[in-house]
This record gives sequence, C-alpha cells and structure tokens, in this order.
Amino acid sequence: MKTRDMNRDWIATAATLSSALPYLQRYTDAIVVIKLGGHAMGSDEAMDTFARDIVLMQQVGVNPVIVHGGGPMINAMLDKLDIKSEFVNGKRVTDKATVEVVEMVLSGLVNKRIVQAINRQGGRAVGLSGKDANLMICEQTDPSLGFVGTPSQMDPKLLHTLFERDMIPVIAPLGAGTEGETYNVNGDTAAGAIAAALKADRLLLLTDVSGVKNADGDVVTELKAGRIRQMTEDGVIAGGMIPKTETALDAIAGGVRAVVILDGRAPNACLLELFTEHGAGSLIRPD
Repeated sequence: MKTRDMNRDWIATAATLSSALPYLQRYTDAIVVIKLGGHAMGSDEAMDTFARDIVLMQQVGVNPVIVHGGGPMINAMLDKLDIKSEFVNGKRVTDKATVEVVEMVLSGLVNKRIVQAINRQGGRAVGLSGKDANLMICEQTDPSLGFVGTPSQMDPKLLHTLFERDMIPVIAPLGAGTEGETYNVNGDTAAGAIAAALKADRLLLLTDVSGVKNADGDVVTELKAGRIRQMTEDGVIAGGMIPKTETALDAIAGGVRAVVILDGRAPNACLLELFTEHGAGSLIRPD
C-alpha cells in the first residue's frame, strides 16, 4: 500500500511537470520583475523557498529581477537607534538621518539577505540599488516629506548586462537625485518603474493579501485596467490596495504586458502564477 501511494505521488509529480511545459516555453527569455515586500519575506524557511523558486525560474529561461522593500526592518532599526520620525498626513518624513538608516538597512541588511539566500540555492545574485549605474534617477516627491523620491529617468542597461551573464539582479528601492541626493522610493513604485523600463513580460507584486477582491470579498482572478478604475471609483478597491493597483496601471501604461498582485506568503506563489493553468492572485491586463 505504501509503495502504491509513493507511485501515485511520483505520477502526480510527473504530470505536473508535463503540464507545465507550455508555460515553460511561453516564458523562455521573458523578463519577470518581482516585488518582494517586507512582510512577505517572512521566516528564513520562507526566504529559502522563495530563493529556490527564483533560481528555478532562471534555470528554465526566465530573466528574474527582484525589487524588495523592508519597511518593518527600517522601523526596527530606527527604534533601535532612537531616531524619532515625524509624519505628514500619515506619511513618514524622511530627513537626512532617516534616509541614512533607510539606505543602511535596504542596501545592506535586507538586500544581502536576499542575495545570500539566492546564492545558497545555486543562483548568481547581485545586490544593487537604483543609485547604481544611474538605474533610477529621482525627483523629490513632496518637499514636506524630505528625501522621498519619484523615479523620473530610468537606465536599465546594467540589468541587461547582468541578464547576459546569467546573473539575478536584487534591487533596493533607492534612487539618486540630480545633485547627489539619496532618495527613498516606495518599493511598489520602484518595481513598477523598473518593470516599465525593461518592458517586462510580468510584474509580480508579492503582498500579504491573496489579491484584488470584489464587493463580496472574493479574489478576482483577472481584471482589465478599466475595471480597476471603476472598482476604485466605487470604493471596492480601497486602503493599501489602491497604491498597488495604481502601480499596476502605471506599469501597464509604461509597456509591461501584465501585472499580478498575489500573496507572497503562499508557498511557491511565483511558480504557481507563471507555470500553472490556474495561476495565483489577480492578473491585471491592459484594456
């Protein structure tokens, strides 16, 4: 009985691999940008699973790009250093002391943890930020918020060079100002701008929710841009989902073929989305 159960497991595994073939072919040489949120990073075990999925994606011909956040880690470090933050309309003011901590945490602690996890699984990850090779030049978003930036010029040549050498870019959402400033950029915004600059096939926004939900609370698996706008107008899309869907719409307008909002805490979420028929989360396409 035990042997028969094992045989069934092997057959199911083989069937899963076989059914994935059309999707593996579909994404050969595709650029997929993945936004990894601070909360979605989870435990070391979750990070290892994510890293293994990224390495597998590259092994089958995908060019993955990781853009990460790190809000919880930044908050913890600011508390540890006893740096008090001011808030304007609920948004943190990023003064000079704060942006130095942001850069230290994002480009150092968080970035290198992801790089190390991918390398440990057999990949070749390279950590960088939007400041490297002028990947992301920013303008100040709002003077009242200090060193918070909005991407204004993108130069993805460095990323294409890394693809050619089978390396996986891991990018901290920091941008350079035109006068030597360092700007903190919202992680979703940075991922959307990078995906648009690369004309990526997919932008995957890993969050701590299962996707965009309708008025009944059910996840909508596929949406067009027009319906996103209508749901926002009707108040169905609200709160923290608004900036994510706005990022999706901006990325699509910039040339990204489709954006997926999905639960980064779910095991193998990226693989389910790319290489299975049912996918995961909410797929957003142009009208």
